[in-house]
Amino acid sequence: MKSIPQVVKYMTTTPHSIGAEQTLKVASELMKVHMIRHLPVLTAGKITGVLSDRDIKLALSISGVDADKTRVEEIASNEVFLVRPEAKLDEVAKSMSEKKIGSVLIVDHSHLVGIFTTTDALRALDDLLQTRLSH
Repeated sequence: MKSIPQVVKYMTTTPHSIGAEQTLKVASELMKVHMIRHLPVLTAGKITGVLSDRDIKLALSISGVDADKTRVEEIASNEVFLVRPEAKLDEVAKSMSEKKIGSVLIVDHSHLVGIFTTTDALRALDDLLQTRLSH
């Protein structure tokens, strides 16, 4: 039986991130330009949260929330799932499924080195189905 691959094999390297003090408008534009749905949030270079496109849409649906004035740190989730690059893919996927989370930040010595999202998980599934289960 083949060994379970590490998350580093399927993560997105050098993920885009955003400063906690930036506005929702800046975050939304960054997501649109790069066609991404999750942004790690940094404060003075340290990971302090994660922002999803869903978080932005929900916040902007609330009366009085202004995308030009509301800062990322006001709505970003500070519950961040962090793993090391050598974490086993099955363990990461199981945790994402159980916790119903769409992204995991990959850190090495406290530095953000990647992000693993549901899109990456589907790419991994496709690869594993094609290479390990096909005859």
